[in-house]
Amino acid sequence: MQSKRSLAQLFLVALTLFYAVAPTFGQGSESATDPEGAGDEAGASGNGLALDSPFLQDDLELLVGNVQRPNGIVWHDGNLYTVCNGDWTIYKIDDLTGDTITFVFGTRDGNMLLIEDTAAGFDILVPDPDNGTIWKVDQSRSAPARLTIAIEAPWGIARLDGSRFLATDVRGNSIIELSDTGQARTVQDELRSPTGIVRRQNRVYFANGGSARRGIEHFQIADDGAYSEVLPLVTGLQNVTNIVMGSDGKLYFAYALGTRGVVGRIDPARCHEISCSNSDVELVVFSDVPAPLAITLSDDLRLFLHSRFRPEIYWLQLPA
Repeated sequence: MQSKRSLAQLFLVALTLFYAVAPTFGQGSESATDPEGAGDEAGASGNGLALDSPFLQDDLELLVGNVQRPNGIVWHDGNLYTVCNGDWTIYKIDDLTGDTITFVFGTRDGNMLLIEDTAAGFDILVPDPDNGTIWKVDQSRSAPARLTIAIEAPWGIARLDGSRFLATDVRGNSIIELSDTGQARTVQDELRSPTGIVRRQNRVYFANGGSARRGIEHFQIADDGAYSEVLPLVTGLQNVTNIVMGSDGKLYFAYALGTRGVVGRIDPARCHEISCSNSDVELVVFSDVPAPLAITLSDDLRLFLHSRFRPEIYWLQLPA
């Protein structure tokens, strides 16, 4: 296995050089060869946070392959929930056995799902770019309720407080603050096809899927609710889609190396004051699964991933 990993790492470096001119996700996107974003695209060299080498395709365990067009995915309390944009259905999947049931019908698409515990059970919020709305579904599996239609093409979503959340608008190149009653205002703009978003304490991290130069950025929220300017976090990442904060405090994100889906991570605190580059990224998974990937993490650091082009959902256990 060690020789196989060594060969894979050499192959990874070669692919990095080969795909230095690979296009970036999204309409009107900036090329990876843009002078401001030039570099070794996928962050082949890591900073050795924990792993001796990345997990490879053979290290991934197949959980299930019966959702034909899975898209956004989220883990909650022993189950995965994923949107199939082929039949407009959210499926519920047992995270150990792969047993799959239809959870609810009526959401056309969804690249990221947010699940929240409630007194009655839980709510799932689904940004749906296909019809420009955010849906809410609860544990009763009743028809999705339309929460808002204030966003052109919502992609990512993060809870801000008890009554508000933030959503990325991938076509509007902005981040919108929304209330549970549907009120909306733009809080960040002039972005580059923003995709995944996550909040941790007073910081918000989000991906720019349309710019390698602006791969992942962040901003702060002051005590009075004011938003800071956008600052770089990690540069030189191609086609960043989902981002997830792990229970280990590290920021995990799915991006691309050519057509391959890969997963990297950083300790975000290292990149707050002085932005990091792709050379600071620890490559966690180097897969054969075609990009773009959707990812989610369990509380015990099991990583689940899939491609929106393939039915297979894979998982692996990360070191605790």
